[in-house]
Amino acid sequence: MFEERLSGMKNDRPQLELLLSQISQGDILAVTEVSRLTRSVHHLCHILEQAEAERIRLVCGSLVADFNTGVDPMVRAMMLLMGVFSELERNLTVERIKSGLASAKAGGAKMGRPKKTVENVPENVKMLLPEFRAGKFNKSEYAKKAGISRPALYKYLRLMGETC
Repeated sequence: MFEERLSGMKNDRPQLELLLSQISQGDILAVTEVSRLTRSVHHLCHILEQAEAERIRLVCGSLVADFNTGVDPMVRAMMLLMGVFSELERNLTVERIKSGLASAKAGGAKMGRPKKTVENVPENVKMLLPEFRAGKFNKSEYAKKAGISRPALYKYLRLMGETC
Protein backbone atom coordinates (compact mmCIF):
# COMPACT_ATOMS: atom_id res chain seq x y z
CA MET A 1 0.00 0.00 0.00
CA PHE A 2 1.32 3.45 -0.95
CA GLU A 3 0.16 6.72 0.57
CA GLU A 4 1.02 10.24 -0.49
CA ARG A 5 -0.44 13.56 0.58
CA LEU A 6 1.06 15.79 -2.10
CA SER A 7 -0.98 17.71 -4.65
CA GLY A 8 -2.02 15.83 -7.77
CA MET A 9 -0.52 18.69 -9.81
CA LYS A 10 2.99 18.11 -8.46
CA ASN A 11 5.37 16.41 -10.88
CA ASP A 12 7.70 15.23 -8.14
CA ARG A 13 5.65 12.67 -6.19
CA PRO A 14 8.06 10.06 -4.79
CA GLN A 15 5.45 7.56 -3.60
CA LEU A 16 3.56 7.60 -6.92
CA GLU A 17 6.81 7.17 -8.84
CA LEU A 18 7.79 4.27 -6.58
CA LEU A 19 4.38 2.69 -7.08
CA LEU A 20 4.53 3.04 -10.85
CA SER A 21 8.04 1.59 -10.95
CA GLN A 22 7.00 -1.50 -8.96
CA ILE A 23 3.61 -2.25 -10.48
CA SER A 24 3.42 -5.34 -12.68
CA GLN A 25 0.97 -7.53 -14.59
CA GLY A 26 -2.02 -8.63 -12.56
CA ASP A 27 -1.64 -5.85 -9.95
CA ILE A 28 -4.49 -3.54 -9.04
CA LEU A 29 -4.00 0.21 -8.73
CA ALA A 30 -6.94 1.64 -6.76
CA VAL A 31 -7.64 5.28 -5.97
CA THR A 32 -10.78 6.97 -4.68
CA GLU A 33 -11.01 9.18 -7.75
CA VAL A 34 -8.89 10.25 -10.72
CA SER A 35 -8.01 13.59 -9.09
CA ARG A 36 -6.25 11.69 -6.28
CA LEU A 37 -4.02 10.03 -8.88
CA THR A 38 -3.27 13.13 -10.92
CA ARG A 39 -4.81 16.45 -11.89
CA SER A 40 -2.96 16.61 -15.17
CA VAL A 41 -4.47 15.07 -18.30
CA HIS A 42 -0.97 14.71 -19.72
CA HIS A 43 0.20 12.71 -16.70
CA LEU A 44 -3.02 10.65 -16.70
CA CYS A 45 -2.34 9.66 -20.33
CA HIS A 46 1.13 8.43 -19.31
CA ILE A 47 -0.33 6.45 -16.40
CA LEU A 48 -2.96 4.88 -18.68
CA GLU A 49 -0.26 3.96 -21.22
CA GLN A 50 1.82 2.36 -18.48
CA ALA A 51 -1.23 0.53 -17.11
CA GLU A 52 -1.91 -0.84 -20.58
CA ALA A 53 1.73 -1.84 -21.10
CA GLU A 54 1.92 -3.54 -17.69
CA ARG A 55 -1.58 -5.05 -18.11
CA ILE A 56 -2.84 -3.98 -14.70
CA ARG A 57 -6.28 -3.24 -13.33
CA LEU A 58 -6.92 0.44 -12.63
CA VAL A 59 -9.78 1.25 -10.25
CA CYS A 60 -10.84 4.88 -9.85
CA GLY A 61 -13.83 4.97 -7.53
CA SER A 62 -16.55 2.95 -9.20
CA LEU A 63 -14.84 3.03 -12.61
CA VAL A 64 -12.75 -0.07 -13.37
CA ALA A 65 -10.34 -0.36 -16.28
CA ASP A 66 -8.93 -3.87 -16.59
CA PHE A 67 -5.98 -3.57 -18.96
CA ASN A 68 -5.32 -7.28 -18.51
CA THR A 69 -8.35 -8.16 -20.65
CA GLY A 70 -8.55 -4.99 -22.73
CA VAL A 71 -10.31 -1.77 -21.86
CA ASP A 72 -13.65 -0.70 -23.21
CA PRO A 73 -13.17 2.56 -25.19
CA MET A 74 -15.98 4.15 -23.17
CA VAL A 75 -14.17 3.38 -19.89
CA ARG A 76 -10.96 4.93 -21.23
CA ALA A 77 -12.91 7.97 -22.43
CA MET A 78 -14.60 8.34 -19.03
CA MET A 79 -11.23 8.21 -17.25
CA LEU A 80 -9.82 10.86 -19.55
CA LEU A 81 -12.95 12.97 -19.13
CA MET A 82 -12.64 12.69 -15.35
CA GLY A 83 -9.01 13.77 -15.74
CA VAL A 84 -10.07 16.79 -17.81
CA PHE A 85 -12.51 17.87 -15.11
CA SER A 86 -9.92 17.32 -12.37
CA GLU A 87 -7.44 19.54 -14.20
CA LEU A 88 -10.15 22.13 -14.90
CA GLU A 89 -11.16 22.18 -11.23
CA ARG A 90 -7.56 22.74 -10.18
CA ASN A 91 -7.03 25.51 -12.75
CA LEU A 92 -10.25 27.27 -11.68
CA THR A 93 -9.16 27.12 -8.03
CA VAL A 94 -5.78 28.65 -8.89
CA GLU A 95 -7.46 31.42 -10.89
CA ARG A 96 -9.89 32.21 -8.06
CA ILE A 97 -7.01 32.45 -5.59
CA LYS A 98 -5.02 34.76 -7.89
CA SER A 99 -8.09 36.90 -8.50
CA GLY A 100 -8.85 37.14 -4.79
CA LEU A 101 -5.27 38.13 -3.95
CA ALA A 102 -5.24 40.78 -6.70
CA SER A 103 -8.57 42.14 -5.49
CA ALA A 104 -7.36 42.26 -1.89
CA LYS A 105 -4.15 44.06 -2.93
CA ALA A 106 -6.15 46.55 -5.00
CA GLY A 107 -8.34 47.15 -1.94
CA GLY A 108 -5.27 48.06 0.10
CA ALA A 109 -4.72 44.80 1.96
CA LYS A 110 -1.14 44.11 2.91
CA MET A 111 0.14 40.67 2.01
CA GLY A 112 2.62 38.64 3.99
CA ARG A 113 3.84 38.83 7.51
CA PRO A 114 3.56 42.25 9.21
CA LYS A 115 6.82 44.18 9.44
CA LYS A 116 8.35 44.44 12.88
CA THR A 117 8.97 47.94 14.21
CA VAL A 118 10.23 49.41 17.46
CA GLU A 119 6.58 49.72 18.54
CA ASN A 120 6.29 45.91 18.32
CA VAL A 121 9.14 45.31 20.77
CA PRO A 122 7.72 43.90 24.04
CA GLU A 123 7.75 46.31 26.99
CA ASN A 124 9.84 44.01 29.19
CA VAL A 125 12.59 43.98 26.53
CA LYS A 126 12.55 47.80 26.43
CA MET A 127 12.58 48.08 30.25
CA LEU A 128 15.59 45.77 30.59
CA LEU A 129 17.62 47.58 27.90
CA PRO A 130 19.22 50.20 30.24
CA GLU A 131 20.43 47.46 32.60
CA PHE A 132 21.84 45.51 29.65
CA ARG A 133 23.63 48.63 28.37
CA ALA A 134 25.08 49.10 31.86
CA GLY A 135 26.60 45.62 31.61
CA LYS A 136 24.57 44.10 34.44
CA PHE A 137 23.93 40.95 32.39
CA ASN A 138 24.87 39.35 29.07
CA LYS A 139 22.60 38.61 26.12
CA SER A 140 21.72 35.09 27.28
CA GLU A 141 20.65 36.41 30.70
CA TYR A 142 18.79 39.29 28.99
CA ALA A 143 16.80 36.84 26.87
CA LYS A 144 15.97 34.70 29.93
CA LYS A 145 14.88 37.71 32.00
CA ALA A 146 12.73 38.97 29.11
CA GLY A 147 11.23 35.49 28.57
CA ILE A 148 12.21 35.33 24.89
CA SER A 149 14.65 33.36 22.76
CA ARG A 150 18.10 34.70 21.90
CA PRO A 151 17.26 35.03 18.18
CA ALA A 152 14.18 37.09 19.13
CA LEU A 153 16.35 39.24 21.40
CA TYR A 154 18.81 39.86 18.55
CA LYS A 155 15.94 40.91 16.30
CA TYR A 156 14.56 43.31 18.93
CA LEU A 157 18.00 44.75 19.67
CA ARG A 158 18.54 45.50 15.97
CA LEU A 159 15.11 47.18 15.81
CA MET A 160 16.09 49.36 18.79
CA GLY A 161 19.37 50.32 17.09
CA GLU A 162 21.69 48.15 19.16
CA THR A 163 24.59 46.29 17.59
CA CYS A 164 24.51 42.56 18.16
